[in-house]
Amino acid sequence: MRKFCFDGGLMIADTIDCVLRFRGYLQLQETVRVQQIVSGETIANGEFLCFAPVACDFSFEAELSSLINNSFAKNVAEDLCHRWRPRPSRALKDKRWDALVIGGGHNGLTAAAYLARGGLSVAVLERRHVIGGAAVTEELVPGFKFSRCSYVQSLLRPAVIKELELGRHGLKLLPLNPSSFTPCLDGRYLMLGSDEELTHTEISKFSKRDADAYPRYENQLENFCKFVDPLFDSPPPETFQEISSFSDWIRDKSRRSVFWARCLRRALDLGQNDMVNFMELLLSPASKVLNKWFETDVLKATLATNAVIGSMGSVHTPGSGYVLLHHVMGQTDGALGIWSYVEGGMGSVSSAIGNAAREAGAQIITNAEVSRLMLDEYGRAKGVLLADGSEVHSSIVLSNATPYRTFMELVPEDVLPDEFLQSVKNADYTSGTTKINVAVDRLPSFQSCKLNYPHAGPQHRGSIFISSESMEEIGSACQDAVNGVPSRRPFMEMTIPSVLDKTIAPPGKHVVNLFTQYTPYKPSDGSWMDPVYRKSYADKCFSLIDEYCPGFSSSVIGYDMLTPPDLEREIGLTGGNIFHGAMGLDSLFLMRPVKGWSNYRTPVQGLYLCGSGAHPGGGVTGAPGRNAAQIVLQDVKKSSS
Repeated sequence: MRKFCFDGGLMIADTIDCVLRFRGYLQLQETVRVQQIVSGETIANGEFLCFAPVACDFSFEAELSSLINNSFAKNVAEDLCHRWRPRPSRALKDKRWDALVIGGGHNGLTAAAYLARGGLSVAVLERRHVIGGAAVTEELVPGFKFSRCSYVQSLLRPAVIKELELGRHGLKLLPLNPSSFTPCLDGRYLMLGSDEELTHTEISKFSKRDADAYPRYENQLENFCKFVDPLFDSPPPETFQEISSFSDWIRDKSRRSVFWARCLRRALDLGQNDMVNFMELLLSPASKVLNKWFETDVLKATLATNAVIGSMGSVHTPGSGYVLLHHVMGQTDGALGIWSYVEGGMGSVSSAIGNAAREAGAQIITNAEVSRLMLDEYGRAKGVLLADGSEVHSSIVLSNATPYRTFMELVPEDVLPDEFLQSVKNADYTSGTTKINVAVDRLPSFQSCKLNYPHAGPQHRGSIFISSESMEEIGSACQDAVNGVPSRRPFMEMTIPSVLDKTIAPPGKHVVNLFTQYTPYKPSDGSWMDPVYRKSYADKCFSLIDEYCPGFSSSVIGYDMLTPPDLEREIGLTGGNIFHGAMGLDSLFLMRPVKGWSNYRTPVQGLYLCGSGAHPGGGVTGAPGRNAAQIVLQDVKKSSS
């Protein structure tokens, strides 16, 4: 077979043996010829060997797709896979389930675990061959396991970890310390972490005034987090949409009154001065907040990254201060604000939740794509139709898909109110994110930080911010995307989880995650479907890293790249938005996903939303899944009483 390469990826002929060895596939006596034609010209052709698994656990699609970075070739892989894709079992189709969950992302799995623990028979239907959604680990380069989308953990709710006993089910957290490292082209660097003395010393290299202000800044954010944190673990105080009796009205009004009374109590505890500062943080651009506190450009830029990660917004966008707060609300093993890697990659989070769900009795079915919600003659949910034509029946359906996918594509037409549909359709699903997962043959060596460590040093352990030396630099990167082109100098968050997690890369080699911004969904100067255009962006990112780490480009063994259209097509994220919709103040709390429907219920009786498109929003929190399950169990109890 001829060697064949797309996007600077691996030579297929060189990886066949590795795939067979790692996955135990049997080589079929079948060769598939493919030809890619662009603008009438043949630009690539070759022969691809196809494999079938020894066992019935089928993941051919993932393996072939992982070998081929080209979008056309991936479509070929999917077409081939469809021939052998296993059909859902008869037991799935013949049984009437108490509840179905569309999508096996971490929130869908969380909902399934709580529903099963509540005594319901539950089936999770996942389109892909692997569970996890955006919290997934995949071996895209033989021997290298990538956290393909989400890459660090802190926001997973303590209640979910404790109640589902995720530690017992395999979850192991590896705290980042130091938490961040920002190299500068002038030879300096900034390192921040939980060690207060180290942090003070580091900031003092730039400004003694900022070093003294930083603990007060962190203390204020911590107070704000304590004020907001309880909101994550309960549904918003939405007015119940179906009040059938006076007693229901009294209970609903009482429930909302108790909620607001508790909020008022916390506001009083916070105090008027801090409450005004809290409102300023919520409403202001992150740049205004940070300029108020600090004078050092690199410190402000490092902190500002939390305000724009995953969005198309700038540090100068009003309301970006809340996103900053959202990303510092987490904890690791009780330590506030500490982020961590997950041993085995982020897929281990989903795996642990999936194990808890299975232990409780839930069934998780992969390669089961839902194409339509089925309704009875009264417009109530009665199950789902799968892509292969199979029907799965239940009067309760929870969707872990995005609001757009759920209501615009899965719910039949002429069912939902026009105002509701318009709100869903016009929500902001834009994304400026491209994730590049890289396998390298050595650790990056930062020319600004030559600490004397035999292997990995503290500069390698946490988030590494590239091209983030000032808020103006981040703002310029955003403006390029607003003008329709990928950032000329993308800002990047680099993480190297293999420094702490020895299970995801061969000895001496490393996994590098690059979370890059900003990349428009439809760039005006090219197409993400063009392999040359895709490679040019990856090369631009690698070359930019070379400015800080000479020789990084030459260390690259292979990589996988997910642009906004890739995130939409492969992971199911509408517009490529990692939060299932923007996290602006107009899209949170009582207004998420749509005003009047923030309590996980929908206008379709029996249909619930349990993903990040619902309160409290994006991030690997498990909160939407847990909260939605609580609402479903309440409704089940009420209907049976």
